[in-house]
Amino acid sequence: MVELAHRPKISASRGLAHGGWRRLTLVVMILLLPGLLGAWRIVSGDSIDPRRVARIKDGKTTKHEILTLFGDPQEIERTSEGMVYTYKSFKDAPAMPYKHEDRKINPQSDQLFVIDEDKKIKRPVIKTEGKILRSTLLIRFKPDGETVLSHEFKEY
Repeated sequence: MVELAHRPKISASRGLAHGGWRRLTLVVMILLLPGLLGAWRIVSGDSIDPRRVARIKDGKTTKHEILTLFGDPQEIERTSEGMVYTYKSFKDAPAMPYKHEDRKINPQSDQLFVIDEDKKIKRPVIKTEGKILRSTLLIRFKPDGETVLSHEFKEY
């Protein structure tokens, strides 16, 4: 009879502990995801943080620092004096007061269903609130394109 090499038994608790760590890691990731997405909203244009704007020093702050603080700009303009980055943030516009007597029906609105681009029948989209400009940040760079010449921040 050939004896098999002695292998240590893996206890059930050890296996569960390993699986428990995976579950714990998954739960932590799920909990952190909204925070990361919230941080992305700040960088992506939903708001411009005035504390970050205060960190800009004309003549000293570099383009790399601007991109780190605010991400990619919504607009880039190349002028003879240098590049200009424009950042904009928006907020939800309040809905207009509804007056039934002023209502004008769109041709599509009196239909129960519409046909979309994929030739599928669906209900028409109900129009809701829009977006209005909250703040703008213009950053002008020196002709070298690497250093901030001036910046202008406006909140509306």
